[in-house]
Amino acid sequence: MRVLLLHSHPVEESFGGALHRLTRESLQSAGHEVDDCNLYAEGFDPVLSRHDRLTYHDYPDNTALVKEHCDRLLAAQGLVIVTPVWNFGFPAILKGYFDRVWLPGISFELVDGKVQSRLRHIRKLGAVMTYGATPFRAFVAGNPPKKIVKRVLRAQINPWSPVTFLAHYDMNNCTEDTRARFMAKVKAKMERF
Repeated sequence: MRVLLLHSHPVEESFGGALHRLTRESLQSAGHEVDDCNLYAEGFDPVLSRHDRLTYHDYPDNTALVKEHCDRLLAAQGLVIVTPVWNFGFPAILKGYFDRVWLPGISFELVDGKVQSRLRHIRKLGAVMTYGATPFRAFVAGNPPKKIVKRVLRAQINPWSPVTFLAHYDMNNCTEDTRARFMAKVKAKMERF
């Protein structure tokens, strides 16, 4: 399967960077073709400009500045996101990716005023996330990133598609042991993705 791997952490030496490398290697060892989209390393511009907004509904003109990323999304059969959670949300670069790439004509289209997905070719969805918050604090805040993955993205791809959601909570108090156990879990799940 061709898997689009979206990564959004600015520090390669971080635990997030280690999770990105482990996820990529585990998917490859399972036989998947991995399109490794490291948003920071690629210098992705997350800013939705005035031009972007004015052409937002004008397919294919709306894809002119992000065509390569649109093509990569359309070629994917699986999608895995590796990201930290900051302030109970995605880093700005990842949020900007969704704003600028998941466009009308690419991820959806409006038919008689109703949204229809154009991402049914993606068969599996996965997320590997790190939170500074504890599970309880994330729950009290409504855990928006988890809901985006398990509800919004899943619905855009296929409401019945399997979702692998892995989260290491309480990174502010993590230990070498908690990190090692989480990495083992990520490795096992991604090798079965």
